[in-house]
Amino acid sequence: MNEQFQRCIEACYLCATACDNCATSCLQEEHVEMMRDCIRYDIQCAAICRVSAQLMAQKSEYAAQLCKLCAEICDRCGDECGQHEHDHCQHCARACHQCAEACRTMAGAA
Repeated sequence: MNEQFQRCIEACYLCATACDNCATSCLQEEHVEMMRDCIRYDIQCAAICRVSAQLMAQKSEYAAQLCKLCAEICDRCGDECGQHEHDHCQHCARACHQCAEACRTMAGAA
């Protein structure tokens, strides 16, 4: 497996883990209703990151297309999380934006 695929797979799994942690942590916040969009995007982002990593590992002909979509969702999730000052949201925002960059790079190289 080439190095770009491997880096993107790792970024996707790191992002999915950060999103899972963020969603769970958001549910513990005092004003959980304010975290609704963050939680929703976290769940969606974690799911597409895992599927993207799986398709890349399988060398699927659809991996590049899915990674383009994954980058869009990661950016949206990262933007939403970045609006919140909680450490878990800020960590998630960084992981999402890094994953989006890795996915765009991989999709362009595939």
